[in-house]
Formats: sequence, structure tokens, C-alpha cells
Amino acid sequence: MSRTDATSSAVQGSDGRPELKRVMGPGLLLLFIVGDILGTGIYALTGQVAGEVGGAAWLPFVIAFAVALVTASSYLELVTKYPQAAGAALYVHKAFGKHFLTFLVGFAVMCSGITSASAASRAFAANLVTGFGIDAGNLLVLLIALGFMCLVLLANLRGAAESLKANVLLTAVELSGLLLVILISGYFIAGGNADFSRVVAFESGPEKGVFLAVSTATSLAFFAMVGFEDSVNMAEETRNPTRVFPRVMFTGLGITGLIYVLVSVCAVAVVPVGRLASSETPLATVVRTAAPDFPIADLLPFISMFAVANSALINMMMASRLLYGMSRQGVLPPSLAKVHAVRRTPQVAILFTTVIAFGLITFVSLRPDSPVVALLGGTTSLLLLTVFAVVNLSVLVLRRDTVDTHHFRAGRVLPAVGALTCLYLVLPWSSGRPADQYRIAGALLLIGVVLWAVTWFIRRRTPVPDAVPDAVPDAVPDADRPDETVPHTPPW
Repeated sequence: MSRTDATSSAVQGSDGRPELKRVMGPGLLLLFIVGDILGTGIYALTGQVAGEVGGAAWLPFVIAFAVALVTASSYLELVTKYPQAAGAALYVHKAFGKHFLTFLVGFAVMCSGITSASAASRAFAANLVTGFGIDAGNLLVLLIALGFMCLVLLANLRGAAESLKANVLLTAVELSGLLLVILISGYFIAGGNADFSRVVAFESGPEKGVFLAVSTATSLAFFAMVGFEDSVNMAEETRNPTRVFPRVMFTGLGITGLIYVLVSVCAVAVVPVGRLASSETPLATVVRTAAPDFPIADLLPFISMFAVANSALINMMMASRLLYGMSRQGVLPPSLAKVHAVRRTPQVAILFTTVIAFGLITFVSLRPDSPVVALLGGTTSLLLLTVFAVVNLSVLVLRRDTVDTHHFRAGRVLPAVGALTCLYLVLPWSSGRPADQYRIAGALLLIGVVLWAVTWFIRRRTPVPDAVPDAVPDAVPDADRPDETVPHTPPW
């Protein structure tokens, strides 16, 4: 066999098409998870959470962390049992075998990535104008948000390795920003200048009781905890996922959960709740209150920009990879599975998800008096909590499906608790969600249903030809890492 033939067989899958590259070890995966969880939620929505429950803003974050931890256990059992890129869609299909349900779950996860990235783009623009002291109107903020999303598009097209390198830098920056908030606030509190009694003061609006207020705040705070589920869609780009995923995911969740509690406690101790809730850049408000004469305080809006940029980049990576995986299995047009011959990135899926993000950012931003970040963040948690409820049920159903390899086990109680809790936080009468979140989620899913119906109709009327391999670069794989590329096994 010639050298070119050997190279092609190394980089092509069993169906003759080029496969995704295994570039993630434990370190990069941990940074991916931490970088995805940290970001827009804590940087932009701390004030909104405090506005729901008062000084006890840390409580919704603790509850959201607990729900995420339970659901992460279910994801770990499934990703170590079926280490493939389709994520929740794969698990639901294996459990229930309904193609339409599989599609809805997969498309909902994809939409959650886009709504999360869209919220991040708006937060990026808000922090940019705050950092430079620009008196900007809504239109300018919208244009900045769209321009930022163009940069995310270019980074995503470059490839997973390049995007993950950017993630390392951005994660370090966002961690430094949160540590800065904690340290400066701690100095302010230690000097007796803060009102620490606010930390245990619970306040809810007259229209909500205590329980509903906590549920509403938890539904919003859950947006800050999402991101761990994105990592399972990178399973085919991770080396030895069965061994690596459990310890890395729990470590990432533990790090972020601790940071969230510390930041929320510091925020309400330093800044009155009313002022915190009205700020579009709450953590910058905290630092400027605690250290008004400290020069580095002026840097926090720029640090926040890097933090939300990281969230946007990782979420758009996840959305495009998931769309790619669904297209590979024939539930979406095959063109969405096309991989760039040189960069080996899912280029058409990346462009498609970016177009949806552009439309979503524009539509929500042009609505009068719309709390853009809170609305998009709440929609993200609504979509994901619905998916998480189904995934938790899938774990229980799939107990009858045994595999030869060793995998993580979540037990029977945790998935059941996770399913009930997630479902509770989805229902409108228990979560107190604004109706606009359901409308946006419904509109996005409707787009998916129409696309699925068109694909189904075309496939029904047109014989499917044999797959034609995409172009494969004439390059030699790394001899020290022969598992850089692996065959793609159809998830269903």
C-alpha cells in the first residue's frame, strides 16, 4: 500500500469520510468543562439571581450545582458506555428508539448552545461599552454583539485544536477575574465595610412566595451551571474518554461550584441587592464598590469580555459538532456533515449555527425593554433542563443494555431524582419563568421540526446514493499518537 493510501485510511472513517481529530487529553478536557461552565452566567446574571431572592443569592447557585451534579452522573454513565459525539441524542435514541424524539432532543441541545452563545455575545458587547465608558444605544450594542459572533465563527472554522488553545487562555483570564472579585471583596469585608448580614437576608417579591422565588432564581442560576453536558459531544475528539471523563467532569463541577458560591456571597455583601440587580455588569459593580481607587478594578469589564467570549466559543463548537453528528446519521441534510478537507472541521454546520445565532441576537435585542442576557440565559436553561429530564430517564431504561467495557455507574436513585427535579424546574407554574422563554424555545424547535420534515420528505422520495468520501489532506498522522483519528461508529 502506498504512503498516500495509508494516510487516507488513517484519517478516514469506516464510511470513507474524514473523521474528527482526537486532540483532547485530561488537561484540555478539564479546561474545556471549567471554561464552558464559568462565564456568562456568573459574570452577567448574579444580579438577576439576587433580585429574585435578595441576599441569599448563593442558595440558588447551590441548588443548581446539586441538580447539575446529579445529572452529570447520568451523563457520565452514558458517555463512558457510549463514547460517541452525538451526546444526548444518542442516549435518547438508544433508550426509546423514536427517531423524532431523538431529533427533538438533539436539536434542543444544539439550540441551547446557540442561545447561550447569543447571551454571551450580548454580555460581551455590554462589557465592552462599559469598559471604554461609551454611552452606547441598543443598536450599537447589537452591532458589537454581531461583530463578536463573526470572530467566534472564524475561530471555530480554524479547528478544535486552535479553539481549545484559545480556550486555555480565555479560561485562565476568566478565572483570574473571578478570583479578583473574591479577593477584593474579601479585603473589603475584612475591613468591616461590607454588610455581611445581607448574605442571610431572604427577600422575594410580593407576587411570589418563598418557594416560587427560590425556584425562579434556581432556574436562572442553572444557566451558570450548564456546560458540563457540552463535553460529551467532544467524546470523539478526546483520548481514552471512558477513563478520563468521570474524574475530569466531577473536578470541573466542584471547582466551578465553589467559585460560584464565593462570588455570590461576596457580591451581595459588598453591593446592595437593588443596585446589583439593576446592573448589566454586576461583578464590575462589585469591584468598583469594594475598591473604587484600585486601578485594576477598571480592568474587570475587559476580563468579563474574555470570560463570556470563552462561553460563546465553546457553545458554538458544541452546537456545530452536534449538528454534524446528527447529519452523519441522516436526520438532517447530509451537507451539514461536510468536513473541511484541510482543517477537518464541520464547516457547513458551523456556518448554519452561526446564521441562527445572528437571527436570534437581532430578534431579541430589538425587542423593547428586553433583558436580553436574562431572557436568552433562561431559555438556555429551559431547553437543557428538558433534555436533562429525558437523559436521566434514559439511564434507567438503558440499564438493560449491557456492554463489554467498564463504565461509570450512576445508580438508580440519582437518575430518578434528577429527572423529577429537572422536570419541576421546567414547568411554568413551578419555575416562574417568563412566557417569552417558552416562545423563543418553541420558535427554535419549530425551525428544527420544519427542517426535519423537509429532510424526511426528500429522503423518502429520493433513493440515498452510496456515500462519497470527502477530500482527504495528503498529510502524515503523528506516529507517536496513532489514535489521532478513529473510525466513526453510527450511534443509531
